[in-house]
Amino acid sequence: MDAFFASVEQRRRPELRGRPVVVGGTGPRGVVSSASYEARAYGVRSAMPGRQAQRLCPEAVFLPPDMGAYAEASRAVMAIFLDVTPLVEPISVDEAFLDVAGAVRLFGPPRQIARTIRARVAAEQRLTCSVGVASTKFMAKLASTRAKPDGLLVVPVAEALAFLHPLGVEALWGVGEKSAELLRRLGLRTVGDVAQAPIGLLRRALGPAAAEQLHELAQGRDPRPVSPERVDKSVGAETTFDVDISDPEPIRRALLALAERVGARLRAAGMAGRTIAVKVRFADFRTVSRSRTLTTPTDVAREIFDVAWQLCRDAAGSAALRLVGVRAEGLIPASTSARQPTIGEREQGWREAERAGDAVTARFGRGAVGPASLLGRSSNGHVSDISPGDADGNAAV
Repeated sequence: MDAFFASVEQRRRPELRGRPVVVGGTGPRGVVSSASYEARAYGVRSAMPGRQAQRLCPEAVFLPPDMGAYAEASRAVMAIFLDVTPLVEPISVDEAFLDVAGAVRLFGPPRQIARTIRARVAAEQRLTCSVGVASTKFMAKLASTRAKPDGLLVVPVAEALAFLHPLGVEALWGVGEKSAELLRRLGLRTVGDVAQAPIGLLRRALGPAAAEQLHELAQGRDPRPVSPERVDKSVGAETTFDVDISDPEPIRRALLALAERVGARLRAAGMAGRTIAVKVRFADFRTVSRSRTLTTPTDVAREIFDVAWQLCRDAAGSAALRLVGVRAEGLIPASTSARQPTIGEREQGWREAERAGDAVTARFGRGAVGPASLLGRSSNGHVSDISPGDADGNAAV
């Protein structure tokens, strides 16, 4: 998807179309989650500090992330993909691999399938996507990146190496800034250079595992299949405060809001977490994590909060905090996490209340129902959902 979060905001606010839009970046410690292409023309990029983005593009419209809206749009787009093939592997909220080998007889050659998908996404969702078509996941990913924005690029097998080898080494999966600089110091500036380099040189520089992977990718080889069974190992959310906070009450409210978000996402996915973890970042940027494994997995926000609040107090004491986060780990299907009732426990409790709240939220939107202690208050931070698949999502540093 093209500038996904920003595009969803422009879709629901037509007056923003054609204008620079930045999602995230609000507050003195905000970070850009997504920028429209109009904002990118000014140099605004994802993961950039919000204040820097404001200096580069003072006329941009800055909006807080609405992860619920983006998740809903993602589900609608993924449903279009599934109409074409059951072999869909989401790798983030706004990106997926499709194996269309079995769809050719019904929908035509891969190029036509890509055109059909782009047309449906545009017509049904009023969003644009860029599609890369190739014989491997790695090459398809590269092609989609170079097709942006709103484009289509097909890389035939016979032309794969001619397309791949002139690219810089940073195009290879797993090559970050440090690895790229190391390779350049060895005289390896392009993917073609890596393909021709002795494997022993790569092993000495990068280690055996990384060397083997890069050597294979540089040759255009990527045997990994499209794997539709993708299960997140954890679900979390975190918030960065605008100013360092030592007062326990706003920290407590922030954790409650985060636990509500995590619980709702678990219930929506039909999952429960065995372990609850918290992350706290102090004013000096020192970061500490604590976790506790539960007797019974849970998807109940109140239970998540109770554990998270205790872990946070144990980890931070009375110190000033810059960031707090809550995560549920060790996920299993909620249907298999049979809960042992406690003697004297009410038949209807937090679980039932929260499920009723989910129904209200589904009908009237987020904010229609929630804990009374959060009404009319703010955690004074910017909440960011975090899970292994989120592409644009981390709006906190």
